[in-house]
Amino acid sequence: MFDSLQDGLKGAFKSLRGKGKLTESNMRDGLKLVETSLLEADVSIDVIRAFMDRVTEQALGEKVLLALNPSEQLVKIVYEELVQLLGPVGDDLRLDQEVNIIMMCGLQGSGKTTTCGKLARLLQREAKITPLLCAADLQRPAAIDQLSVLGESLGVPVYFDKEEKDPIKVCRAAVAQARANKNPVVILDTAGRLAIDEELMEQLKSIDREVQPHYVFLVVDGMTGQDAVKSAGAFHEALELNGVVMTKLDGDARGGALLSVKHVTGVPIRFLGTGEHLEDIEIFRPDGMASRILGMGDMVALAQQAQNLVDEDEQRRMQEALEKGQFTLDDFRNHMQKMAKPGLMQKMMGLLPGMPNMSEINEMMNQGDTSKQIKQMVGIIDSMTPVERRNPKIIDPSRRQRIAVGSGVQPKQVSELIKQYDTMKPMLTGMAGMGVGDRMKQMQDLQSQMMDPSRGMPKTKKHTGKRLTPKEKKQQAKEREKRLRQLRREKKNK
Repeated sequence: MFDSLQDGLKGAFKSLRGKGKLTESNMRDGLKLVETSLLEADVSIDVIRAFMDRVTEQALGEKVLLALNPSEQLVKIVYEELVQLLGPVGDDLRLDQEVNIIMMCGLQGSGKTTTCGKLARLLQREAKITPLLCAADLQRPAAIDQLSVLGESLGVPVYFDKEEKDPIKVCRAAVAQARANKNPVVILDTAGRLAIDEELMEQLKSIDREVQPHYVFLVVDGMTGQDAVKSAGAFHEALELNGVVMTKLDGDARGGALLSVKHVTGVPIRFLGTGEHLEDIEIFRPDGMASRILGMGDMVALAQQAQNLVDEDEQRRMQEALEKGQFTLDDFRNHMQKMAKPGLMQKMMGLLPGMPNMSEINEMMNQGDTSKQIKQMVGIIDSMTPVERRNPKIIDPSRRQRIAVGSGVQPKQVSELIKQYDTMKPMLTGMAGMGVGDRMKQMQDLQSQMMDPSRGMPKTKKHTGKRLTPKEKKQQAKEREKRLRQLRREKKNK
């Protein structure tokens, strides 16, 4: 998300770094590029004017123009103003009632029902509670069934009544059931419309008045630009929203709605929907988002993504195993399987500082067929016996041949996988006893080795459109070996 905005801002800062001396004139040129980037991202014109007035006032002061690194000072100013523009968000959810009622509303197609499931998953993961989902959308025929399927996949109860036509009665009955079954949170999935109309607003007002939810969240589609901001304003006028959940930010959203909604409506963004899976929801942090927009990454979100891969019991077991030096190929496979989740590698790379924008990351990952490579690595390990996975040193040429046949790869690729495992094992087991700083340095070393082409990560066979003859295969193998030797020489000469 925000690729064009990120590229535009980077271009503005780069233009200033190239100046021998920074003057008010070329600073204004750089600020004009910042303003153009915001316009192209579909940010509200009123928001741009207010934002640029504050940035310009600070950027043209003597403190910046006479600084040793004025362009870095400008980045700092833009970052701080972005944080101010996006926040503050306010306190976290206070779930201190016997039954806490969260009402979700929004237009059809915004992802409201799916977001109810995502929020339930977030409460399970972060607050360790089991909420009750309430199917109060009686307008869309498939809404009840969709919520029921989501609840079943999460192990979360869902209240619905297909015979009842009054959503207020459905909501009241759901709250009563939650109280009886000691579910501390009820999430109400209310009806939507294709557009805002009087009937929709009256129904939502009635639910709000009669059920008295503790929180009212509006779900908006981040790809609709300023239309999302307008709908947020209309819903807030009718319901007094506690926050916005912005969805579909994993697509090509330009970012205008996200940057505009708080300033225009006064309603803070509370959560972000960043994918199709139920895990793909984030608690919104203005500082983290400002950092991402400027291409500086978001290490807090990255750590959260890594933590979500494994539960607490598995983390504890892995830490104990690493401290004892017991990192097996089974552990290696389990981590690879989790990383193979569609879009996860791209998302985590996008949170690293200094990485290219998401479209470039996707192109890079697609060229390398990374998810296929990971699945291939898992297939190789699955073709090993339990004894071989515990002690790969016993894998001799005959065993290697058997594993290769079982996983549909060449014996050489089995050897490459074992070499990679042998490289990672001492680094990971050594990290178990390190402090945070040393561990981060070790992770950087590990990352650079993983991304080194000369290390020979198992390659996925690509379709060429025709079968290669034995002679052509042999020629390709020679060329590949030649490229690897060149890479090794270049690395050695550095």
